[in-house]
Amino acid sequence: MPRASTRVTFTVLATGAGVFSMLQSLIAPALPTVQHALHTSQSTATWVMTAYLLSASVFTPILGRVGDLAGKKRTLVAVLLAVLAGCLIAALAPNIGVLIVARVVQGVGGALFPLSFGIIRDEFAPGEVSGSISNLSAVIAAGGGVGMVAAGPIVSALDYRWLFWIPVAIVAATVLIALRYVPESPKRAEGKVSWGGALMLSGWLVALLLPLSQAGQWGWGSAKVLGLFAAAVVLFAVWLTAEARSRNPLIDLRVLRLPAVWTTNAAALLFGAGMYSIWSFLPGFVQTPTAAGYGFGASVTASGLLMLPMLVAMFLSGVLSGRLEPRVGAKALLTTGAAFGALACGFLTLWHDEQWQIAVVAGLFGLGIGLAFASMANLIVGSVPAEQTGAATGMNANIRTIGGSIGAALTSVLVTGRLQPSGLPYGSGYTHGWALLALLCLAAAGAALLVPVRRTPHPATTAPAPAPTRAPAQVR
Repeated sequence: MPRASTRVTFTVLATGAGVFSMLQSLIAPALPTVQHALHTSQSTATWVMTAYLLSASVFTPILGRVGDLAGKKRTLVAVLLAVLAGCLIAALAPNIGVLIVARVVQGVGGALFPLSFGIIRDEFAPGEVSGSISNLSAVIAAGGGVGMVAAGPIVSALDYRWLFWIPVAIVAATVLIALRYVPESPKRAEGKVSWGGALMLSGWLVALLLPLSQAGQWGWGSAKVLGLFAAAVVLFAVWLTAEARSRNPLIDLRVLRLPAVWTTNAAALLFGAGMYSIWSFLPGFVQTPTAAGYGFGASVTASGLLMLPMLVAMFLSGVLSGRLEPRVGAKALLTTGAAFGALACGFLTLWHDEQWQIAVVAGLFGLGIGLAFASMANLIVGSVPAEQTGAATGMNANIRTIGGSIGAALTSVLVTGRLQPSGLPYGSGYTHGWALLALLCLAAAGAALLVPVRRTPHPATTAPAPAPTRAPAQVR
């Protein structure tokens, strides 16, 4: 556990990152309520989620790099203020357009993840870094679970606007405490922000993620989808070329080529595909009326309670991983976490007729998420120079999100590709979807096995030796 002098810092980081993680999933169960209250269409209401996804994907690596250069504390406070403003605007939004804008502003909070990991690496004693990162990862993972579980009761007891009023109060207090107690990190990267690189990164991310999230409505063969995918390929190639030649790259590609980094990112892409798809489709499966031949006709609140084992397991396994990592290594934990995900999806493919089976699956997958989140963060932080921590962990979070978008899109094709006369999916669509997610998680475990047991310093990216009191924990 952190020392007394760093516990307040950890509390601030955990609160900010946990609230952002909660905002990712908190609004999803309430989308039908939002659609009705703001008198809009279902297709328009989905932009409440899409806008948040795109914004977070763009700002997470960019502001992670800004923190490396300009100072992590000041960037953290600015990001918290953006989240606060976004939640306030959302709570007061008179129409769907303003709510979508508010979600774009909230998406800036994605940078809280890399900034928090960087502050822990800079400020905590070497023996505390791994455990603190694991504990923070547990809070981040559990935050998404809290959103799924809490949304129904909050909307039923109060109003959907309280999904934003509650974070307003929490984030406002967090900003004040951060200003007073979080120290400014002494380590700064040299150079300046490559705004051209940031613009190109934003371009290919939006061109990739937008059609993935909207293809179900636009059509996979539509000109918009195909055109955006083509643009994503071109912009990605241009971005890679520009970053490789830049004296001040936004993302140092030499860092991304480190064996421990690219293998961890590959596992993050595949595991993210399974994780976000479970979050997206399992509640819908549980809420499907029994007349469809499957499902339980559960309410939003009841389906959230079935996800409660996932929430508890995510938090406990994330905290436990901090105790296990010095003994078994982050690689073993990442492999085990992905294997738990594959086991859960395989179980779900074969057995999903009883509610207790859903609860078991949720618990197993929660164990996997907690272990994987913590180990991925520790592998990245322990493998890159201190001044690259924000950018590298930001890209890891982004790659996980990209994987989630790909997994959700593929699962959506399987689930909604063939519908019953009632308009509900066939049960076989879900079964095929669960089988696909099991294979993706199994592939993530395979990628994790490729992670080197020990980091070999790369001459192009190895920073000057830090003082002994701030040396990064050795990756195992």
